[in-house]
This record gives sequence, structure tokens and C-alpha cells, in this order.
Amino acid sequence: MDKKLKILLSGGGTGGHIFPAIAIADEIRKRFPDAEFLFIGANGKMEMEKVPQAGYKIEGIDIAGIDRGNLLSNLGLPFKILKSLSKSKRIIKNFAPDFAVGTGGFASGPALYEASKMGIPIFIQEQNAHAGVTNKILSRKAKAVFTAYPKVEGFPAEKIKFLGNPIRENIVSGMQETSHAKEKMGLDKDKLTILSVGGSLGSRTLNNAWKSHLKQIVDKDYQLIWQTGKLDYKDILAETKDTDTRNIQILEFIKDMELAYSAADIIVSRAGAIAISELAVAQKPVLLVPFPFAAEDHQSKNAMNLVEKNAARMVKDSEMQEKFWNTLSEICENENVRKEMSDNLKYFAKPNAAKEIVNEIFKVIK
Repeated sequence: MDKKLKILLSGGGTGGHIFPAIAIADEIRKRFPDAEFLFIGANGKMEMEKVPQAGYKIEGIDIAGIDRGNLLSNLGLPFKILKSLSKSKRIIKNFAPDFAVGTGGFASGPALYEASKMGIPIFIQEQNAHAGVTNKILSRKAKAVFTAYPKVEGFPAEKIKFLGNPIRENIVSGMQETSHAKEKMGLDKDKLTILSVGGSLGSRTLNNAWKSHLKQIVDKDYQLIWQTGKLDYKDILAETKDTDTRNIQILEFIKDMELAYSAADIIVSRAGAIAISELAVAQKPVLLVPFPFAAEDHQSKNAMNLVEKNAARMVKDSEMQEKFWNTLSEICENENVRKEMSDNLKYFAKPNAAKEIVNEIFKVIK
């Protein structure tokens, strides 16, 4: 390209919105090292910290979503929206991007709406099986909508490009042979190993399930890598100190997730968008327990996409006591079930998502 590229990106509120945006920016920067990037985020949200840490400039706008728990606090929302639209317009006019990419979250609404009004090509990346409100509205003006599922309600079908969610490069490149990974983690390579992950804060639902079934784990001679999250970690250590926990590793946080994924024969996880994309690349049989309070129950919708392809099993939060152990046992005790689930996960595995998304963008703006 003759002139220096300028790219606007916006997405935030959660890591699930922020990290795909950063991954897309990283891929563009690999191809165009001189390109100029600017993010627009919501003041006070985690993107204001995470984006500069990744080496990109960000400007903040004062925007928030509807507070369903305190309706009176929403009285100032129209003013915030108008103010954020005005500031977004000023930022975009000064920066003059060649195109804009939105990955969802409060800030991407005003930012991409104003960009589209100025005739700047906009692109949407939706991580979940159920379209977020912001992305749903913006999709009408978007040149393309990049998704992690083949069909996402709320988007024009002709704009959908099923290319997956950008995930961490170390997950794509760092997967190892299972028995080798078990040995590196101090586990017996011949024993069936379950990995339980509930995010950095952990999942109380999963933690309670494991506390109830530690005896069965030991009796079956399974191995368990149990990531508790920081909220319950100390309590779980105290509660299990007099319990037989041989073959069980209780960890607050797992830094080398690619090693843990590699060591697992079966994975138990929440059903967040990025988690599912990583699990699909890991291609290990998975039992999903969707977080029931996710916006519009999108985690259940994510999980159902895999269940319908026989690429996962699902147990609802409300059904854990009755169904968790039986469902897990069915997977553990049947090697054919595990193989079929692993094979079917390939459909959702998109290890080159960031590259393919950027390829599509440049097809449009060439």
C-alpha cells in the first residue's frame, strides 16, 4: 500500500471482547508494521488497561449499558450515549481510519456507528452463538460479520463469515502429545485425566461439584487437574486437607493452559466464547456447564451448538446434583464416545481465525 494504513478498533467490557480485537490488530501489524492503530474503549473498563499493555493507543468514552438491577441509575444513560457519540465522532474525524473493526461491548456501539456514518467500512466480530445487542445493530451497516458459529440469529445471513474466534497463539502452537504433557505436570501417563477450568475467578458450581465427588475420583483412580480460581482456592485447600486427594492437583490458576489442555483426556468447563474456541482447537472431549447468568443466556446457546454436533455434553447449573457425575462417567468410561466428540470438535476448530478474518477484511477494502 502506498499510504500508511490507519485502523480503528473497538471492543471491551470483558476479555472476550478485548482479546479478539487485540489479536486482529496483532495480525494486521505483522503484515503492515507501519500501520497506525487506535482503540476506542469505555472509561473505567478493563480495555483501558489491557489495550495499552498490548502496545496500542486507546481513547476512552463515557458509556455504560443498562443497569437492570437499579433502574433509577439509567436516567442519565441517554445523556451518556449522546456524549459518547459526540466524542467518538471527534476522535474518528481526527484519526481518519481506513476501516474499523468492532468486537462488541458498550464502546463499540458509538464508535462503529459514527464510523459507518462517515462512510468508513466497518467489520464486526461476534464471539458467541447469540448476537450481542451492539453487534446486532451494527451488523446492518457492516461489510462483513465474522462469527464462531455457522448461524447466528440477528445477523444478515449473507454477511456471515464463519471463521472462528481469534485465540492465544500459544494454544495453537503449544499443544503436546498427551502422555508427554501428563509427565511434565507430574501425572501418571497411564491414568485417565480430567481438567476442570472455571476462569480466573473460578466457578463455584464446578468447585462444589468436585468437592461432592472427590471420593469417586479417587475410587475410580482418575486424575484431576482442578483449577479453583482465586475466590475459593484457600477454602478448598482447608476443606480438603484431611481428605484423600491423591491423583488430584488443586491449583488456583493455570499459567500454561496449553500444557493442561494437552495433559487432559476430558475437560470440564464453562461455555464462554473464547474458552469454547480454545477447547475446539485442543480437540479434547468436553463437558460444558454454562454460566446461567451470562447476558441473554448466551453460554447455553454456545454449548448447544456443540451438543447438536455431538462435539460436547452439557449439564445445566440447575441440574448439577442429578446429572453431573453420571454425564461425566459416561464420557470417562466410553473411549468411543470420547473419540467421536474429539473428531466432531474439528468442525469448530479455527486455529487461524485472526489470519482469515484479516484476509477477508483486505479482500473488501483492497
